Amino acid sequence: MVVHSGNQAESKPQADKKTMLRHVVIFKFKEASPAVEVQKVVDAFRALQSKIPEIASFEYGTNNSPEGLNDGFTHCFLVTFKNEKDREAYLPHPAHKAFVELLKPHLDKAMVIDYWAAE
Repeated sequence: MVVHSGNQAESKPQADKKTMLRHVVIFKFKEASPAVEVQKVVDAFRALQSKIPEIASFEYGTNNSPEGLNDGFTHCFLVTFKNEKDREAYLPHPAHKAFVELLKPHLDKAMVIDYWAAE
């Protein structure tokens, strides 16, 4: 949970609530990347949950907002961790690094936001 106090935000969860660390990843793929290659990237991202035990949960979807404010970003992934230690294990994990290498040729832009969510 992020608590705002003026211009500052707390990055730690409140001690009295059960929280999960959410890692939101949003991709804008290159227009030249064929759909079959984009699907390979999606499948590889999905497979990380079975390769990296620190991932508590994983979900994803494609943009279907009628607002037209996605700025070309089409795919959203939500990776959940129990704590910062698990996220720290995920980022340098060999399976994650291999995924990033598969992604790079097709990625136009990425946005990543992490936050604490109270259950």
